[in-house]
Parts: sequence; C-alpha cells; structure tokens
Amino acid sequence: MPTYVFKGRNRLNEVVVGERVADNREALRQILRREQVTLTSVKEKGREIGIPKIGGRKKVKSKVLSIFTRQFSVMIDAGLPLVQCLDILGQQQDNKYFQQILMQVRQDVEEGSTLAAAMARHPKVFDQLFTNMVEAGETGGILDLILQRLSTFIEKIVKLKRDVISALIYPSAVILMAIGAIAVIMVVVIPQFQNIFLGLLGPGELLPLPTRIVVGISSFLAGWGGLAILIALIGLVVGIR
Repeated sequence: MPTYVFKGRNRLNEVVVGERVADNREALRQILRREQVTLTSVKEKGREIGIPKIGGRKKVKSKVLSIFTRQFSVMIDAGLPLVQCLDILGQQQDNKYFQQILMQVRQDVEEGSTLAAAMARHPKVFDQLFTNMVEAGETGGILDLILQRLSTFIEKIVKLKRDVISALIYPSAVILMAIGAIAVIMVVVIPQFQNIFLGLLGPGELLPLPTRIVVGISSFLAGWGGLAILIALIGLVVGIR
C-alpha cells in the first residue's frame, strides 16, 4: 500500500502533519476523519530505490522488538489509545520493514481487528508466544502488564544470546587459528616434503599408505578442492546470516 504525506487540522484548529499508509486518498481521508482531523492537503510519498544487500533479508532484531514492547507497555499504562500508540511507535522506527508491519497492524486494529489477531498476521516478527500473551492481556484487561513481562522476557533472551556469543569468541578464534595453521601445512609444507620423499625412493618403491593419504589430501586442497571448500564455507556463513 502507498504511503501518503498529509496535512490537516484537528478539532482545536491545530495543524497536524504526518505520514500514513492507506489504500488510497479517500481511505486516508476516512481514517483521519475518525480521528477528528480535517484533511487539507495530501500527496503520495515517492518510493525510494535502494540497492539490495547481498544475502540480506527482512528481519526485526530481538533488541528492537524488546524496545518496542517496553515502550508500548509504558504508553498503554499511561492511558493512550491503542491506535495512537501503534502510530507513534511506527513513525519513530528506523527499521523500515518493522515500520511497515506496525503501520499495517495499526490499520487492522483501526478497522476492528484485535491487536493479537493483527499481530498474528506477521509471524516472522510476532511469534505464537508473543501473540498468545497479547491475546491473554487483551482478554484480561492487563495488556500493559503482559507487554511489560514480554519485554523483560525478550531482554533476557537477548542477554543470553550475547553471553553465549561472548563465551564462544575465544574458542572459535583458537579453532580458526588451528585450521589456518593446518591449511598452511597441507598446502605449503607437505608438497615440499613430497619432493624430498620421492627423491629418497628407489625404483618401484611407493610411499607408505598414511603418507600417500596425507599427500593426496594436500594435493586436493592445493587444487580446485580447496577453492570449492572455501566457497562452500562462505556460502554457509552468508546463509546463516
């Protein structure tokens, strides 16, 4: 759906300026009318052309979701209307993908959907646990408390992930250094010893089987095999990210 930049006046005759996602101009006019805002001017916001990142994908980080949930709970506790909370939080999002999701949730709620049902339409951002908790909060009239607990839960998950990553940095670095050292030995050192060993052999003699296996692995890594493994590892890392 297109995004419109609008200007209008509220019932206190104050100028209101903002952006909204709507099906068309008439739909935007009706939405603002329900908010007691008289539309004076509107234009469709131009679409930005971006260069896609290699391996990039639309994603909302857990930290961003945690901050959103915490702010949402504070605004609900302060007595702000649900639609207004979603509108404010959506407008201030730096993540454009998350901003679009929140604007869609706001529109669904404005059209009569429950908050849990509107969020459930975006399972990549709001998982089943999140939407079930929100539904329980709406039913019990304790949405602010539920959102606060959800925020605390997500913050603990973020901290746990950060601690795990920090704990894995040192052993990962050691393993990478060991792999690098082995690769240098197999690609650079072993071929030199191979020539020495072959020079010591008599007519018809063969290297011992373990030595031949090591030399074969070295030849494989020094050729196209090493390049294929490197490309596969890079593809795996990009895919995980």
